[in-house]
Amino acid sequence: MFKNVLDFIKKHTDFKIYKITLIPILIAILIYPAVKYLPVKYGYENGVLENMQLIFLILSCIFGFCAKTHKKFFKFVALVSIILILREINCGRTIFFPVPNTVNTFYSWKEIKYGWLAHPLYGLYMAGVGIYFIINKLYLDLFKYIKSVKFPILNIVLLFIGMGIGMYSEKVLCNMLLEEMTEMLFYASLMSIIWLYGYNKNFEIKENENN
Repeated sequence: MFKNVLDFIKKHTDFKIYKITLIPILIAILIYPAVKYLPVKYGYENGVLENMQLIFLILSCIFGFCAKTHKKFFKFVALVSIILILREINCGRTIFFPVPNTVNTFYSWKEIKYGWLAHPLYGLYMAGVGIYFIINKLYLDLFKYIKSVKFPILNIVLLFIGMGIGMYSEKVLCNMLLEEMTEMLFYASLMSIIWLYGYNKNFEIKENENN
C-alpha cells in the first residue's frame, strides 16, 4: 500500500518552481511587510491592491481565451475568471456608484435605479457558465487532467493559503490589507496554474490520453 501511495505521488505531483510561480511566491513574501507598512487606503475598493488583483484576473481570462488546446475547456476557465472579476468590482457598483465626498463608500444596489437587476443578471451569467460546462461535457476534460496530468503542488498550496487566510482575515480579523494581499496571492496562484496547464508542455494531456 505504501508503494502505491508513493507511485501515486510520483505520478501526479510536480514540485518544480516554474518562472510564473515566482509571482505568487513574491506576493507571499510581501504579505507581512505590506500589512505592516502600507497605508490602509491601499486596501480600499479600487485601490492599488485591488487593481493589481484585477490585472491577474484579466491575465487569467486572456490565457483562457487564447489557449491552443482544449479550447472549450479553457474558454470555460476564462468565463469563470470573468465571474471573479465581476465579484471584485461588485458588478460595477464600486466603480460607477461611489458616494460623493466620502472615502471607500458606495451606494447599495437598492439605492441605485434598476440596481435590483444586478444580482439576478449576475446569477444568470453564472448559471450560463455552468450550463456551458455541462452541455460541452467539459467534466470529461477535467477528468482527463486529474487522471493524466501532474498537479503543480507549490502553486496549489499557495492558492489554498491565499484563499484560507483571505477568508479568515475578512470574516474574523477584519484586516483589510491582509485580506487584499492574500486575495492577490490567490488570484496570482490561479493565474499561474491556468498558464501552466494551458501553455507548459509538462502539463499537457498526451495524445494517447485523449482517445
